[in-house]
Amino acid sequence: MTAPAGRGRPRDRATDLAILRAGLELFIERGVEGASMEQIAKQAGVGKPSIYRRWSNKEELIAAAIETLVVDEVQFASVEAAETQSPSALVEAAIDSAAAAATAPQYRALVARVYGSAVSHPSLLAAYWRRYVVPRRQVAARLLERAQEQGTVAADLDLDVAIDMMAGAVTYRVLQPDPPDVEEMRRYLRAVYRQIGLLPPGGADGDFGGGLK
Repeated sequence: MTAPAGRGRPRDRATDLAILRAGLELFIERGVEGASMEQIAKQAGVGKPSIYRRWSNKEELIAAAIETLVVDEVQFASVEAAETQSPSALVEAAIDSAAAAATAPQYRALVARVYGSAVSHPSLLAAYWRRYVVPRRQVAARLLERAQEQGTVAADLDLDVAIDMMAGAVTYRVLQPDPPDVEEMRRYLRAVYRQIGLLPPGGADGDFGGGLK
């Protein structure tokens, strides 16, 4: 997803991506304050009107950039897959890409920027939450519901709390002064998912023994 449908003439996908990449790069490098529409246009090699035909403000643009570009790094389960495929198989299939994405310096900087902007630019966090977080929470909730039906997740588990715990655990690790490398993050993710019940006990990587840093 990029720009809202129905605003002007059909969009050029290459231009869309150039604008989104410029917006994301400037946001990570300079924060919301340093990512003006003028600067984004200059870096993308387009005119400001091209941006405003697509997004009404930079908060929506940055949220769209996160939604469009970050999702390419992690193979999130689709709504259809969550309804038809094994929850544990879907989680296992996503672990490698999730570990690689979560340990990339750019992702770490992005998470810090997003949460650091929560007070000063609440509209950015609201757009990020609506466009990026909510759809993934919905898929995660459905995976947990199906795992409950299969008996691998406790029937009385509070799904919202479980999702908060999974997302919060990853964010906590990513923002530590000495963040994990890919292999450590892979083990950590498996440990988190086992605790919830989305993966069976044991496994090739063994238990995550690092403890809280």
